[in-house]
Amino acid sequence: MTNKKQLAAIRDFIITAEKSIKSAKKLLKDVLEENNLSLDTEINLDTKWLHSYSSDDSKIVEWVFTWEEMLWSDWNKYPVPANYSSKSKLVQWDKLKVTITPNGKMLYKQIAPINRSFVTWLVVKEKDKFQIVAEWKTYDLLTAAVTHFKANIWDTVTVIIPEWKQATFAAIDLVVPTEV
Repeated sequence: MTNKKQLAAIRDFIITAEKSIKSAKKLLKDVLEENNLSLDTEINLDTKWLHSYSSDDSKIVEWVFTWEEMLWSDWNKYPVPANYSSKSKLVQWDKLKVTITPNGKMLYKQIAPINRSFVTWLVVKEKDKFQIVAEWKTYDLLTAAVTHFKANIWDTVTVIIPEWKQATFAAIDLVVPTEV
């Protein structure tokens, strides 16, 4: 017969764990609300389809571009060079791969772009962040992209966003020339 004290202890541990999880969820919700943040897009992102494998002596890892970082299936985030993001016009949730050579060099490649939408609006700057406001939503811009495309505040730019529009970041596609 199973020890009743052990069963009671297991039950108590489960109850305590459930209370801790409930408290952690409430605390997370409060912190997100206080800071006007949302993790919905990342929480709902399925990363199980990302892989890691080897080719010759190099390691190859697949990632999802989240904005200034790459997200791997283990939910760890790794930086992406801003100049690569800008010049390649990476859009949030594009799939990338990184080849890590034996000497540690990292070679980035976009392998599955997400469906895209294009919108045109004005570049603004709020608290040292370049942004556009389009379709009633604010999108951040990489400073490196603004510099690369030689955009200025109040310039009209065409940007690329995910078609499903659950994004906080837009990639600059081009600066619309002004009439002379």
